[in-house]
Amino acid sequence: MPAAQKIHILGVARPPADQFRVAALQRYKILDTPPCDDFNFLAELAAKLCGVPYAAVALVDAERVWLKAGHGLPPGSVPRQDSYCALAVLGEAATEIADLSADYRTAHMPLTVGAPHMRMYSGVALTSPDGFQIGSLCVMDTRPGALDEEQRRTLARLGRQVMALIELRANQRTLDSSQRELEQLALSDELTGLHNRRSLLQRLQFEVARAKRFRTPLSALMIDLDDFKGVNDGYGHAAGDMVLANVGRLLRESVRVIDIAGRYGGEVLCVVLPNTPREGAGKLAETLRAKLAAQLHTAGARVVEVTASIGVGAFDHMGIADAESLLRQADEALRRAKDGGRNRVAS
Repeated sequence: MPAAQKIHILGVARPPADQFRVAALQRYKILDTPPCDDFNFLAELAAKLCGVPYAAVALVDAERVWLKAGHGLPPGSVPRQDSYCALAVLGEAATEIADLSADYRTAHMPLTVGAPHMRMYSGVALTSPDGFQIGSLCVMDTRPGALDEEQRRTLARLGRQVMALIELRANQRTLDSSQRELEQLALSDELTGLHNRRSLLQRLQFEVARAKRFRTPLSALMIDLDDFKGVNDGYGHAAGDMVLANVGRLLRESVRVIDIAGRYGGEVLCVVLPNTPREGAGKLAETLRAKLAAQLHTAGARVVEVTASIGVGAFDHMGIADAESLLRQADEALRRAKDGGRNRVAS
């Protein structure tokens, strides 16, 4: 008996180091995904070309066998020890059993002893490019028998098509994920996690257009960390980066979903507040000022305390009626706040 068949759990053989094979399967992120016409078509085609009523694309997980597609079989999963396809990942490229009721490995399985009383099984392993057998494309019949050579070759070719489709879908997911990450990098400031300047200004232009069309309020906060140069000089630039990261996290947690918080430049941050009048923006500015003053930052054994000055700007649909004038008003208010000392809000 081959070494791979000497490891048994509940009577079902498992290959050595099966955890690596399972890990290879799980990398594809295909388990429990919705039905797919492409996989169903390949299963149906396998059944028709092999002249049998049943076919399946089966994936062998750690403790179950899950059907990605089936022809004549209901979707879902069965315990691994109850599935013929558990035999298809033991190292052979193809597995064929002419009479399931006469084979000690399969005679006791539910589909053999119960409806539909399967008798013939033929499957080809779905093998990943790195050599792991993650499942099987199989055909079954309720009559004993075997495929002819042409049918076996056809089943093997279809199995390669199934594996190629699994690879294609996984590569597409990876590509989509990478594209989303690149889009996120293009829109966000790496240090603070806020919108970068370009994204902030683009979103601001959109909110300006909406405010003008619907005559809704729009405000902006310009936030400057007080004496930030002193933090860099006194504690080092790594501490300065840590402070900016902490402040960015605080802003993300303190604003609404519809608000747009961004890094305007250096230690100056900006928050665009749609549907918010000047009074509401002023209240938020005071809240943020207090939170920033209370936030503690640690640089080794030392505690860094940072305060912020905040300027408030608001649309009036007359003199302040575009993005440039809104930011200029907020910036001028910020200058007045800093002229009055530190840790202040001005509007």
